[in-house]
Amino acid sequence: VQLVESGGGLVQAGGSLRLSCAGSGLTVSTYAVGWFRQAPGQEREFVAAISRNGGNTYYTNSVKGRFTISRDNAKNTVYLQMNSLEPEDTAVYYCAAKGVTLSSSGTYYTTGNEYYYWGQGTQVTVSS
Repeated sequence: VQLVESGGGLVQAGGSLRLSCAGSGLTVSTYAVGWFRQAPGQEREFVAAISRNGGNTYYTNSVKGRFTISRDNAKNTVYLQMNSLEPEDTAVYYCAAKGVTLSSSGTYYTTGNEYYYWGQGTQVTVSS
C-alpha cells in the first residue's frame, strides 16, 4: 500500500506544474487527501486538502488563488495544479491520505499527524 507522487520538476517563476498522487494498493476514493511541502532547513507545512467526497477543499493562505486540489476517483488519483509559481514554492511536495468513513466524507484535514499514508515526495524547483 503506497502513494506515489509525480509531476515535479524545474520551472521558471510564473510557470505551472501539475502534481499527481496515485494510490497503489489503496483506493484513493475512500480517503481524504492532503498535500504538504518541505523546503530545505524548514519544517513541513500544509499546502492543500480535499475531502473524501471532493466537495470541500482548503488551502494555506500563501497558495490560495494559485493552487487547485482535485481528485479523479476513476483514475485513483488526486492532483495539485500549481499556477503562477514563485521561488518560495520550491520544496519537496508530499501527498498524504487518511481513511475516513462515509459520515466524515465531507471533512478535510490540515495537520500532518492526522494522515496515515504518505508518498515519497516529488521535488518542485522554481527559478527566479
